[in-house]
Amino acid sequence: MSDRFININNILLSMTHKYTIVIEKDEEGWLVSDVIELPGCHTQAKTMDQLLERTKEAIQAYLETEEKPMISEKFIGVQQIEV
Repeated sequence: MSDRFININNILLSMTHKYTIVIEKDEEGWLVSDVIELPGCHTQAKTMDQLLERTKEAIQAYLETEEKPMISEKFIGVQQIEV
């Protein structure tokens, strides 16, 4: 094969993207994550390690199953105010 061409079958492409998640504890003690940029993408677990792993799985499933994934506008941030 010529040096000008690349066999894409031999290349592993890995693209990552950072997502913002909000983590809360529900009434029963479960940790619940909600992915801000992906409406309806959420999961729950008993431990933080489990929650983060399950959140990654939920994001992957969301992106694989959505025909054209809905990705909301860029998350701006979280602020706390005291009144």
